[in-house]
Amino acid sequence: MSLVVLAGPAGVGKGSIVRWILENQPGFTLSVSATTRDPRPGEVDGVHYHFVTVDKFQELIDKNQMLEWAQVHGKHFYGTPLSELARAEAEGKHLLLEIDLQGARQVKAQMPHALMIFINPPSFEELERRLRFRATETEEQIQTRLTTARTELAAAGEFDYQLTNLDLEACAREVVELVSKAERGS
Repeated sequence: MSLVVLAGPAGVGKGSIVRWILENQPGFTLSVSATTRDPRPGEVDGVHYHFVTVDKFQELIDKNQMLEWAQVHGKHFYGTPLSELARAEAEGKHLLLEIDLQGARQVKAQMPHALMIFINPPSFEELERRLRFRATETEEQIQTRLTTARTELAAAGEFDYQLTNLDLEACAREVVELVSKAERGS
């Protein structure tokens, strides 16, 4: 089993890459993160996220039941329950973590063997276009995400690999190939 961290700015297509891998590669599973934000339309508790209160999230932290956690965009908490690692190992699958920069740094510190992959947009303008196209955030939220994206893009060199999501399927295939190479030790 490999622990595979996918990070990059909001709107870069991490979720779409993960969906492609899960639909086309049976040896992978997605870590279901915990979050204190409200569900977006169509999101299901326990499937897309574990939607929890701030108090419950703090309890998980206090009991050392989180691999990583972070406050994102200065507002909501997100994190990876340790139970997700055990689940993936029991299933014999590679565990995909779709997380932000803060979380990725925590994972790398705790689990240096994790495969760290940063997903870049083709351009900053394209990233903004994608954020606006998905129509899930207010203008204020878009501006916050764009400001955060600049910091995240500047830190891309901290990762083992950087990929550019120009073509969804090609980028997802590159992720799978990087996992295969890591397993072979090449």
